[in-house]
Amino acid sequence: MANEKEKEIAGRAAAELVRGGDVVGLGTGSTAYFAVVALGERVKAGLKIIGIPTSVHTGDLARTVGIQLTTLDEHPEIDITIDGADEVDPQLRLMKGGGGALTREKVIASVSRKMVVVVDSSKVVAALGKFPLPVEVIAFARTVVEKKIVALGGAPKLRLGPDHSPFLTDNGNQILDCSFGKIADPPELAQVLSDTPGIVEHGLFIGLAKVALVGRGNSVEEILGNN
Repeated sequence: MANEKEKEIAGRAAAELVRGGDVVGLGTGSTAYFAVVALGERVKAGLKIIGIPTSVHTGDLARTVGIQLTTLDEHPEIDITIDGADEVDPQLRLMKGGGGALTREKVIASVSRKMVVVVDSSKVVAALGKFPLPVEVIAFARTVVEKKIVALGGAPKLRLGPDHSPFLTDNGNQILDCSFGKIADPPELAQVLSDTPGIVEHGLFIGLAKVALVGRGNSVEEILGNN
């Protein structure tokens, strides 16, 4: 319950950063949920914004709370994105993808003037890697990608859905959850994975976050990035 409180205060603090007229990237996950709900409350109170969701699930939530939605086709530049993370290190490098929306999340983050990360205190780490790294792959290339990840020192595991069939992203692809242990050089690993054919996207977000809002007890800590 403590983590839920931290998630809520971080999400609500981030929602207060949104200004009237903003195009807002709406993240996916348990902490981003609170930000979307809080934005819905501000919309009901008169705030005028439009949102672009990072997943089908978040789009459904945004409609439920009254946020008008648009697309990247109509608005290819985003003023502010609020999203969660599975891990955040002191340089604001992120591990994301536990919810399976990493590709759309990274696209949205990449075209955002400001990406705000919202997390509870348990997600702040000294080094990335305790959480398995999600890697989205096309099914055709999965075996080849698995061999590449093993060669890089990782242990890939196919993510399964509730029916024990392969979990599919909103893009129709599969996810490998790859245990690397402590990642010594996140930018280098990110580049190698990005250069690997068959990998659609990976959950290392390097140089994208501008600020992290961390719920810690009853207060919110702000961590600023260097980028």
